[in-house]
Amino acid sequence: MYPEHQEQSAAEGDLSPVELAVNFAQESSASSVRAPSQEVIALKFGGTSLLGAERMRHAAGLVREAARQSAVAVVVSAMKGVTDQLLGIARLLEQGERQIARNEAQSVINLHLATLRDLQLPEHQHDRLRSEIKSLGRDLLHEVSEHVRVVVDAALHDRLASFGERLSARLFAAALSNVGVAAVPVASSDFVLTCDNFRDAKPQLERTCRRGRDVLLPLLESGNVPVVTGFIGATQDGRITTLGRNSSDFSAAIIAYVVDAQELVLWTDVDGIYTANPKEAAEARLLHEMSYEEARALAEAGAKVLHPGVLPLASQSAMTVWVRNTFRPHLRGTRIGPAHSGGVA
Repeated sequence: MYPEHQEQSAAEGDLSPVELAVNFAQESSASSVRAPSQEVIALKFGGTSLLGAERMRHAAGLVREAARQSAVAVVVSAMKGVTDQLLGIARLLEQGERQIARNEAQSVINLHLATLRDLQLPEHQHDRLRSEIKSLGRDLLHEVSEHVRVVVDAALHDRLASFGERLSARLFAAALSNVGVAAVPVASSDFVLTCDNFRDAKPQLERTCRRGRDVLLPLLESGNVPVVTGFIGATQDGRITTLGRNSSDFSAAIIAYVVDAQELVLWTDVDGIYTANPKEAAEARLLHEMSYEEARALAEAGAKVLHPGVLPLASQSAMTVWVRNTFRPHLRGTRIGPAHSGGVA
């Protein structure tokens, strides 16, 4: 049970996260798709939480626990290190090292095939997913041509970077199915509409909300867990974009807002938010309870709290945000909510 339960298009251009959130709240029109009949929780898993089959199985257990009492939407990062490896391929292409770049691309494919093998899925499910991973692998290798000089631009960086989340979403959906949770991988590029500022694209939030509800709400209402790729969007004409490095938390906040989630749980590899970096400051203290304003002030003071787009979206809907440790789920973590229930503990 989650701690909370234990306690009872103006967005185009270079708008700030606060302006994006305000526009989102003001302009989002109601969808004709029926909302889930039960409360919704959004869970986001970072790359460390998904590194390998054992960690995926562990994270799947956390989703299964949540799904016993709520409709659940999941947002996933790429497995730890994969995005860096994919962006390294772009640098190799810039340097003309095409064969080394292809070797790196094949290494990414092999990593996910090895994780699939270690998941020990039923044969029919394994074979289907292996075919999907190989198909994505061919797409990746197509971007890394051995014989044709590739134009390395910001758009290519985003296309390459997108493969990490696209692969991890498929694997994690399979891990969920294997523990009895009906799950469907969903490409966020199908509904997160952005400008064409590649590598740091801004979402057009009104249209993203409308399109996202059409995609996600039927899945939730039918009892499926959508496993959505974080970090990725697409332009109006379908070109892949990314919302910038370390933006999966922002993606998760967008998805949580789209599905009217009461809670967003950011599962990571730390126990919560600290007053300072605990690795550098012995006096660092874990904050168990914060208001949106306190979290924002801590971030403005230089602390690495959350992506700046998370809190404005959360505060618009009074959504509770949790920062919790995937590997120590018995710990409460940090709760961020409205001021009346906040207060630094």
